[in-house]
Amino acid sequence: MILTAAKLNRFLLFKLPSAFLCGVRVKQIVFDQCIVSVKHRWINQNPFNSMYFAVQAMAAELTTGALVMFHIQKSNRNIAMLVANNKSSFTKKATGRITFECQNKNQIERAIQNTIATGEGQTFWLKSIGTNEKGERVSEMDFEWTIKLKS
Repeated sequence: MILTAAKLNRFLLFKLPSAFLCGVRVKQIVFDQCIVSVKHRWINQNPFNSMYFAVQAMAAELTTGALVMFHIQKSNRNIAMLVANNKSSFTKKATGRITFECQNKNQIERAIQNTIATGEGQTFWLKSIGTNEKGERVSEMDFEWTIKLKS
């Protein structure tokens, strides 16, 4: 199965329904890019009339996790993945449509190659940047992923 935006959105519906109900949607996934967007609405707002931070975190994590899944699938190996840590910063109220894009993409393939070659688990950080419709940065989130070969 090749990962596509439509397949990932279907995955959200059945495996992560809270993200789906909040409006998180994959717009594009290719070898080195995953774009996810979510629109500020009543269901995903905080008391300050902007998008709740956890909704932003779901969208941001999805940009990084989908790329990790994409590269694991491409490797044809049985590899487990898990978020170990995350950190975030918020610089502007998130209103309107917020688009997240993963940065640091080349680290994924290197980590997968290292875990296959050595049999040892690997960790790496991926960054996702959230911007509003004006192109202004609203949040920046970093996720530390761990991967290891399944036995």
